[in-house]
Amino acid sequence: MGEVDQGTRVRILKAAEALFYGEGIRAVSMDRLAEAAGVTKKTLYYHFRSKDELTEAYLLARDQPNLLTFARWYDRAEGAAGDRVAALFAGLARQAGKKSWRGCGFLRTAAELANMPGHPAVKAGAAHKKRFEAWLEGKMAEAGAQNPAGLARQLMLLMEGVFSTLLFHRDPAYAEAAGQAARALVSAAMDRSL
Repeated sequence: MGEVDQGTRVRILKAAEALFYGEGIRAVSMDRLAEAAGVTKKTLYYHFRSKDELTEAYLLARDQPNLLTFARWYDRAEGAAGDRVAALFAGLARQAGKKSWRGCGFLRTAAELANMPGHPAVKAGAAHKKRFEAWLEGKMAEAGAQNPAGLARQLMLLMEGVFSTLLFHRDPAYAEAAGQAARALVSAAMDRSL
């Protein structure tokens, strides 16, 4: 594909991100996506053979930006590892307080496609969550946790619980409370490592 084609592909992905994140995967038709991207359906299908392929590409495009956001929150935080992990939840609390926030796009997509566990988008979401967990494990290993894999798994459970709870309640206080629990988990893991 040439430069113009890549620009078209990016435009389609931006339209998909706005519509899929804003309204949900199943609520958005390919006709609507083509219109939002300013392309014909033929052009849309030239770049993405199916809605399934476009849905997977939408999540793949969110992968690195989401991981980088968490890394930035962690790196900018001061204090011990527990404080830095709590900063992840504080960042999520700030995001959840925004009117445009609709929750975790990966989790929402998995919920919409729950009857299709082999769907490429569900696999992309699962891979994203595993990358995040591996990143947490690395940070906990750097901090000196005795069982960084187990601690990362516990932190993931807290994070996913917060994402789910916020979809219902939209109250950032839940993320802040989970951050306190995460700080306590990490602090306890570090105390056992000494």
